[in-house]
Parts: sequence; structure tokens; C-alpha cells
Amino acid sequence: MAKLFGNEYTRQELLRHVGSMDQVAGVRKVALDEGNEKGSEAVLFHTGSGLTFTALAGRALDISSATYCGQSLCWRAPVGDTAAAFYEPEGLGWLRSFFGGVLCTCGLSYAGAPHPDPTSSEGGPLTRVDADGNVVWQPTGSIGLHGRVSNIPAKNLAICEWWDGDDYWMSVSGEMREAVLFGTNLLLRRTVRAKLGESKIWVSDTVENQSFAPQEHMLLYHCNFGFPVIAEGAEYLINSRQSQPRDQAAAPHFDTWAEFPAPIPSVEEWVYYHDLATDAEDNTWVALANRHFGDSQGFGAYLKFSKQQMPYFIQWKMPGEGTYVTGLEPANCLVEGRDKDRDEGRLIVLEPGETRSYELEIGVLACNHEIDEMAATIAALS
Repeated sequence: MAKLFGNEYTRQELLRHVGSMDQVAGVRKVALDEGNEKGSEAVLFHTGSGLTFTALAGRALDISSATYCGQSLCWRAPVGDTAAAFYEPEGLGWLRSFFGGVLCTCGLSYAGAPHPDPTSSEGGPLTRVDADGNVVWQPTGSIGLHGRVSNIPAKNLAICEWWDGDDYWMSVSGEMREAVLFGTNLLLRRTVRAKLGESKIWVSDTVENQSFAPQEHMLLYHCNFGFPVIAEGAEYLINSRQSQPRDQAAAPHFDTWAEFPAPIPSVEEWVYYHDLATDAEDNTWVALANRHFGDSQGFGAYLKFSKQQMPYFIQWKMPGEGTYVTGLEPANCLVEGRDKDRDEGRLIVLEPGETRSYELEIGVLACNHEIDEMAATIAALS
């Protein structure tokens, strides 16, 4: 049943009330045409529940902005929606095109901190074939921050709206290829879905190694929430079997990792690693809750994902002035560099033709009652 304005409607009942479904919900493609966004395409969703969001077709179908009843869900970086042509792969150059947003994808062949990597080129492991026909490493240089995939435009874009019984669905699908001659050839197939009357976003990804040699693979969902989801007194709802600070900058604040402060001048980012509890199907949830929002009405957001698919969870806590943001980051890797993941045995290597699938659910917590229900769900994990 379609849930709208406090009532439930069958397909037939709703169609009797509207001339076109875009009166209550829909998805459409638009062109961004100003400043550093020029030349990029976007796909706009409105679900009828109060949730609206933008998936950037020019940027891997990442979700650059989202609001619920006029309230922003995410933090937005000063650079705004930036076309892929402005990507700078070297060092920390990724930050010059980082829009923030509800979802900015990191990967596919590397994610995390920039570092020298003598066994690979920027963009993924390069190989060559020697005189005897053996595939060998081609040593070339270093890799930058968080990978290329978010700056790859989607191809084979498909936008759909359809009824499934009395449920009305909207989606966009596309393909992003990270490839280089003599090396990486990883294909990401992505579908972003929403449902009439629901305040949720579903992201379904499949990564395939389409090369004829093994390929290293890292993937991280950089989900960036800002004011008013976070404000002084907001809290993280995370059921962690074990937690630890990433470094000495985060260590002094470890006792308060579950709290969010007011904006702090000249503060350094704090990063924590969590081993999350799960349900019987290995699913897990994490959430942010601002119980004081709107005269104590409450407002928040959550993620749901499979720990089997994404075994690591990174909490990015950055309460700086202007850079007032937190990242909830499910991942198949950590964020200290591909070399460290390789050395410590975490790094995934996809064989030729091998695929990995990932599912992410992003949802709104519209009031303290929904926050309480989510808190109980998370508390019940083990």
C-alpha cells in the first residue's frame, strides 16, 4: 500500500486522485549547468513522504544532497556538486571535489589515506607480461585519497518508475568502470531505489573484475551527516563489540565517542573503528539521533547493511566550525592505506570474473518515537 499524508492508498484509489504520478512522487533527470558543476547530470527523487534526494549521474550515482520536510539530512562541502572533470587524483586532491552528501563512494581499487605504493600506479595495480608470458607487477608510484570511483560518470543510465501491486517504486541504474591500460578493469553496477511514501533510500552495488588478472578491491560508503541531524547533544546509536581510536588525535576523546559537541574552533578530525554487533542474519544498524530537534520532536538518520559484505565500520567525527560533519562509513577495508590493508591481510583480491555485491539502506528517523524504536533494534544486536 502507498502511504501518503497519514493515509494508505491502493494503486486504484491513488490513481483516482491524481492526473500523473509526478503529482505525488517521481524521478527525473536534469542537467547541472553552472560553475564547477557544469557538464554533469543529476537524477532527482521525491518520494511523497517528505524525502527528496539527488543522485549524481555524473558522479557514480552518489547521493549528493537529501532533505526531509525541508530539513537537510547531510553535510554539504563548500565545493558543492562538482563535475568529474575537476577531479584531482594526487595526494589529498580528492577533497577538492568532495561534495559531502549522504553517500560519496570510495574505491574501487583503493580507498583511504594517500601513500607511496611502489607495486602499483595511481588508480590500481598495473601489470605487464614479460617475455615468457608471465604477468608481473609494473612498479610505478603512489596513490591518492579515497580512489576514483566517485568521479566516474555513469553509463547505460536507466530511470524507471513502476507499480508492484499497490507499491510504487522509482529507481536509477548505471555502470561505472575504473580501468587503465595494462591494469585495473573493475566495473561497478549500481541501482538506487526509493518507494512511494517511504523515507528510505536503497543502494545496490555489484563490483566485477573484468580483467584477466587478479585485482585488488576496496570499497567504502562515506555517508556524511550534518546539521540538524547533528547538533550539540546529538548521539550516535552504535552497538559495538569493540571500539578503538584510529590514532593519537582521536585517543584523548575516546570516552565521548558516542556524543556530538557544539562546533569547535580549529579542531582535528577524530576517527574510531568499531566491530559492530549483528542480528542472526549478520545485518547491522547504526544511527544518529538529535532528540532535542524541533522542541524535542527529534530527528535522525540510520544505515542498515550486511556485516558479511562490509565487515568494518569507521566513525568520522569532525565537529569543526563550518566543517561540522560526521561520517558513518561501512567498508570492506580500513582507511590507513591500501599498503597497510595488504600487509595486515585485510585486502580483498578479486580473481578474473569474480564479483562482490553490496547493499546499503539509508533511512530517516522523523521523531523521537522512531529514534526509540531504532535504539531498541540496535541494542538487541549481539
